[in-house]
Amino acid sequence: MNPRSDIHDRLAASLREARKARGLSLDAVAKLSGVSRSMVSQIERGESSPTVATLWNLTQALQVDFAGLLEGRPAPGIEITRAGAAPVIARSPGVRIRILSPAEAVGEHEVYDLSFEPGAALVSDPHSPGCREHLTVVEGALSVQSGEDAEDLGPGDTARYAADRPHAIRAGGRARAILIVQGS
Repeated sequence: MNPRSDIHDRLAASLREARKARGLSLDAVAKLSGVSRSMVSQIERGESSPTVATLWNLTQALQVDFAGLLEGRPAPGIEITRAGAAPVIARSPGVRIRILSPAEAVGEHEVYDLSFEPGAALVSDPHSPGCREHLTVVEGALSVQSGEDAEDLGPGDTARYAADRPHAIRAGGRARAILIVQGS
């Protein structure tokens, strides 16, 4: 048997099994990993050779052990995401959003570490119906607005509010918070 074919077959089977074990569709894996749906499908069928970067994105999204992927080793019993390895979103100027929740939690229960520069704001369109956010200020001060309602928060304060309407988090000075987004 061709060793390249054997590697492709094992890789395809491992990724497909990991996706199915987590109950994720191809679309969900594409969204979580940033790899197109068609590419995920081609890799799972053994029709494409992924780059190391693509493979890394897929293993992170599926929570599969990168090193043991081809050997069929299970992922470790305790998953660690080191501080420097947590994905970061730079969506708004002056706001750093570090993703703390596992990839499969997207849309259900997401956890973020937010860091704000002075005057920065995270302004969001409505999320899905019934979605709520829980914002806890770790340091500094923030104001939160959900629809027409607004409140000021200091260190240790937690605000729970509807996120299925326009909402925003604003900082006067430097601030840091933990945000939990609960889908409906």
